[in-house]
Amino acid sequence: MKKALHKAYKFSNSWTGTIIIVLFVIFFIAQAFRIPSGSMKDSLLIGDHLFGKKFAYGVPMPHIPFLELSIMPWSDDLKLIDGDTPKRGDIVIFRPPHKIKTHFVKRCFGLPGDEVLYTDANELYLRPHEGDDYILKNYPKEKIVTLMNRLWVKSPMSHQHPGIHNDPNHNIYEDFLYAYQKRQVSMNPVYVDTIPTHYRLPFNAFYTKVEADKYYMIGDNRDHSGDSRFWGAVPYENIEGTPWFIYFSIDENWQIRWDRIGKTPTDLEQSPYIDRAIKEREEVDKDYHGIT
Repeated sequence: MKKALHKAYKFSNSWTGTIIIVLFVIFFIAQAFRIPSGSMKDSLLIGDHLFGKKFAYGVPMPHIPFLELSIMPWSDDLKLIDGDTPKRGDIVIFRPPHKIKTHFVKRCFGLPGDEVLYTDANELYLRPHEGDDYILKNYPKEKIVTLMNRLWVKSPMSHQHPGIHNDPNHNIYEDFLYAYQKRQVSMNPVYVDTIPTHYRLPFNAFYTKVEADKYYMIGDNRDHSGDSRFWGAVPYENIEGTPWFIYFSIDENWQIRWDRIGKTPTDLEQSPYIDRAIKEREEVDKDYHGIT
């Protein structure tokens, strides 16, 4: 036994052993990611560097870092082994269906079979596939509304995740209408007679039902997020993992955010971290009007 351990120790100290161990960790356990955009403010900020837990939702197909080449070039599969699936409210690292060589980080808004309604008042509604009894049991009474003769939940996760917010200075619905004219949205226009109409159009909302084995992803920075509303739900096989913890963070002024280092996404939703993130976002976003 001691001989085997000694050989393993010597191998791990060799260049070959070190490379194999590092690649094993990157491929199957944890991989470093950087948050490049503000679509997940105030939960995750631009400049957050994090380790993603790669085994949270099964095992994704390993790809060579930076080159994004599969270690099995003869296969187009993005999932090596199936496992757990995302839950509503999980922050997920995934490959979007329109850019499979790029990693995005968003929050899971809807599960397979869920219905999503996005109104021209820039409001998001969810109807979980479990139905009315589930809605009444699991969501605050003040968030439950009746639309199209069925129960829906308005902004279903904002009471649990304080980083979710809208920008009073920018309404992404107007960007959405422009994208719709160019056929760059994934939802279908509908008219709902029980909600106010803000534009002179034959519809006042967009609707979709999440397809089987797909997950609806939306950024916490709701008015500055290019997400499933535009390019559709994410197939399960595209899901890579979930953020584990922040190992480094730096703001746009090159100041290190020491208080965020070592924290998990759950930690960062608590005071004082979320309060500082909100303050930083309010200062930076005064003149910003794009989506990311």
